[in-house]
Amino acid sequence: MATKKILITGKDGQLGRELQNQCPVEFEIIALSRSELDISNGIIVQSVLQKIRPDIVINTAAYTAVDRAEQEQDIAYAINSKGAENLAKTCKDLSIRLIQVSTDFVFDGKKSTPYQTEDKVSPLGVYGASKAEAEAVIQKLLPDAVIVRTAWVYATHGSNFLNTMLRLMSERDELNVVADQVGTPTWTGTLARVLYSLSMKEKIKGIFHCTDLGVASWYDFAVAIFDEGKLHGLLPAEKKLTINAITTDDYPTPADRPAYSVLDKSRLLNELDIELNSWRESLRQAFLSRY
Repeated sequence: MATKKILITGKDGQLGRELQNQCPVEFEIIALSRSELDISNGIIVQSVLQKIRPDIVINTAAYTAVDRAEQEQDIAYAINSKGAENLAKTCKDLSIRLIQVSTDFVFDGKKSTPYQTEDKVSPLGVYGASKAEAEAVIQKLLPDAVIVRTAWVYATHGSNFLNTMLRLMSERDELNVVADQVGTPTWTGTLARVLYSLSMKEKIKGIFHCTDLGVASWYDFAVAIFDEGKLHGLLPAEKKLTINAITTDDYPTPADRPAYSVLDKSRLLNELDIELNSWRESLRQAFLSRY
């Protein structure tokens, strides 16, 4: 069987880097940065994809600065929505399969049970709205595309909650962390593995949810990071730290965030021959993979 060629957008992001690290032997990958492929420019998208002619595009390129998006709406929509539209149009013209990475932020967080893939989207802010618009335009232009919603993504590299917490924990004796926002921390290692599994299933299409298993608050996640940080020697074993559970109201941000964004993974588990780990186990694996 001929090796399939996958084009990965957003190669310098935490997920783009993980996809490069985990590439299976069945695929040849070409990973491009924004300077090499600006997805907000339709002419550039068409030119690059015509030249490379990949079998699959995995779009990890995104504007993910949730709070800044409230002031930079045009940029967020240009990358997240128009970028997805440009990819979908060209993929349709060239018969390329598209796998789009989306987010729990397309939901408003008012449910108290895990969100189903078919639940109505209702984003609270610009970031979520731009990603929801991307989903809609892809489904309209390219019904055979795959959309993978994920949540609370972290990696051992880059800027994210894990690395921010490790830095603050090494500097301070007390931290305040929000405890009334609930979701599922998701390691990029899990997400990359799933995206490649979906790439191997040629007939699969539509929306999937992918996170690690279980439920946590940001406070729970922070406590686990502190424990793992000491266990793996990133923080001194004798380090004392008080982690205070606070409310969203205690820590106002420019963008509203869903209070509950646990995603139901039933469809993913039913259609893929894959097992997911608890978020706590994946956190430990992330530490082991780095240190």
